Amino acid sequence: MSTVYDFTATGIDGTEVPLDGFRGKALLIVNTASKCGFTGQYAGLETLHRRFADQPFEVLGFPCNQFGGQEPGKAAEIASFCSATFDVDFPLFDKIEVNGPNRHPLYAWLTGQKKGFLGSRDIKWNFTKFLTDREGRVVARYAPQVEPAAIAPDIEKLL
Repeated sequence: MSTVYDFTATGIDGTEVPLDGFRGKALLIVNTASKCGFTGQYAGLETLHRRFADQPFEVLGFPCNQFGGQEPGKAAEIASFCSATFDVDFPLFDKIEVNGPNRHPLYAWLTGQKKGFLGSRDIKWNFTKFLTDREGRVVARYAPQVEPAAIAPDIEKLL
């Protein structure tokens, strides 16, 4: 069986990032967008990032433009927006697709591990969240409307 650490993704700066570099950490993996009704969740994600900064935990943000064209910018624009608007310091990655034939392999794996509403593998909207344990296994999937603060107790259990 694979773990989250078996995947690689392109960082927001264009460098390849092996997720193995996060080995031993619980991860909250989120597909994000800058022009979405849930965009304010960046603040909550950054709060989690800072709250657990000295713990084996990390938030990983994966911008996606598949839902209403709500992430139209290029990587540099996304990074600038997140930094200037929400003081985001957690790792961001380059835009990916989370559904369909060009679904990023990480998301193919995540959605296979924890299905969504009515057993669907597809991501329904921006800010769907996956929590992995420190061994790299998916332990929970959260709908977009679940605020990051509500996930804190689940993160604490993994640390």
